[in-house]
Amino acid sequence: MKNYDLITPEGTKDLLFGECVVRRTIEDTLLKLFKSRGYSEMITPGLEFFDVFNMKSRYFPQETLYKLTDSKGRLLVMRPDSTMPIARVVATRLRDAELPLKLCYNQTVYRNESVLKGRSDETVQAGIELIGSEMKMADLEVISAAVDALNAFGLEFSLELGHIGVFKCLVDRLDADEKDKNYIRKLIENKNFPALNDFLDTFGNNSITTALKKLPALFGGEEVFEKAEELIPDENVKRILDELREIYCDIAEICGNEGNITVDLGLVNKTDYYTGLIIKGYLKGHGEEVISGGRYDKLISDFGYDIPAVGFAVNVNAISKVIERNGILPTEPAPDVIVFAEEGCEAAAIKQARELREQGFIVENALFSDIESVREYAKEKKISKVVVVDCDSEEDEI
Repeated sequence: MKNYDLITPEGTKDLLFGECVVRRTIEDTLLKLFKSRGYSEMITPGLEFFDVFNMKSRYFPQETLYKLTDSKGRLLVMRPDSTMPIARVVATRLRDAELPLKLCYNQTVYRNESVLKGRSDETVQAGIELIGSEMKMADLEVISAAVDALNAFGLEFSLELGHIGVFKCLVDRLDADEKDKNYIRKLIENKNFPALNDFLDTFGNNSITTALKKLPALFGGEEVFEKAEELIPDENVKRILDELREIYCDIAEICGNEGNITVDLGLVNKTDYYTGLIIKGYLKGHGEEVISGGRYDKLISDFGYDIPAVGFAVNVNAISKVIERNGILPTEPAPDVIVFAEEGCEAAAIKQARELREQGFIVENALFSDIESVREYAKEKKISKVVVVDCDSEEDEI
C-alpha cells in the first residue's frame, strides 16, 4: 500500500503560481543587485562528495546531511551549504585567477532540520563571496551589499554585527574540551541565560566565566564596546573590539537612517568556519535571520589554498514568507491576447500567436472548440483581446 505518493517529504513544499512569482522576483532582484556590484554568478552541483564537508572541523554534523551513494559506492551528500563548494572551486579551477574574486550564486541547499523547528529542509539561498582580500574595505563592501539586499524589498530591517574572535578568545582560556565549548557556544547563540549560568558555574567563578555569562547581553549601540572593554580587559579582545567599532561606525554612517544597525557580541554562528566578522540581518515580521554571513579566512585553506574571504547568504524562502505575510505580492502579468482557431486553421493560429509574441504581447492559444467558451474564459482571466483565425481572415474582438 502506498502511503507517501500524494504528499511531499517533511521540510519541503510545492510552490504554486503566485508563490513562484514571489520567489523569482526575489531571486531576480538579488542577482541584479549583486551583479551591479561586479559579482559574477556561479553554480555548483546539487550533489557533492561527502569529503567536501568532512573536514577536520565538522562544520556540518553528519545527522544534518542528506546522504546517498553513486554507482561506484562513493558517499555523496546533497549540498547543505554554498560557501564550502565555492571554496572547493576557488582552490581548484580558480586557483590561478586574479584576486580578489567576486562571486555570487542563487541555488538550493538541503539540510535535515529538526522536525520541531519548523524549518525547511530545502532552502533557496542567494549570496556573495568576496575572496582574496582581508582589507577593511572588503568587509564594508560585503556589509553594505547586505544592507542593500535587506532594503530591496521595502520592509523595515535590522542588521547585527558581531565578531567570533571575542568568544574564541574567552572560551580558549577556559579549561574545557571541544564538546563543552560547543555547548557553551550553543547556549550563548540561543541567549539561554539560565542554562549558560548553571553550566559555567561548573568551571568556577572567575573573570572568564563571568565574561562568558554576560556575553549574550552585550548588544545594542556603540555603548556596547565600552561595556565589553570594562568586562574583558584583554589586549587581543581590545584589538578585535577596536576593529569592529570602526566597521560599525562606518556602516552606521553609510546607512544613515536606513534600518537599525546594532552590535551583538553574542553572535557565535553554529557554522564555525567563521574567523572574524559575523553578519546577521532581519526583516520585520520574521523572527529568524534572513541574512547570515561573515569572514572565513581559513576555510579555503582546508582545500589547500590559503586565502581570506568574506560573504553572506540570503534565505530566499524566509523573504518569500515575509512578503506573502505582508501582502506585498508582485502580480503575475495576465495575457494580453487569446487566439482562437476555427476548425482546420490551427497551424495559422499558432503562427499568428507567435507573431504577436514577437511584438511583445503575452499570448495564449485558445483550447476550446467554440468561440463562446473562449469569450467566457477571456472574461474570467481578464484578457482584453480575442483574435479569431479562420484561415481566410482574422477577426479581432475587444
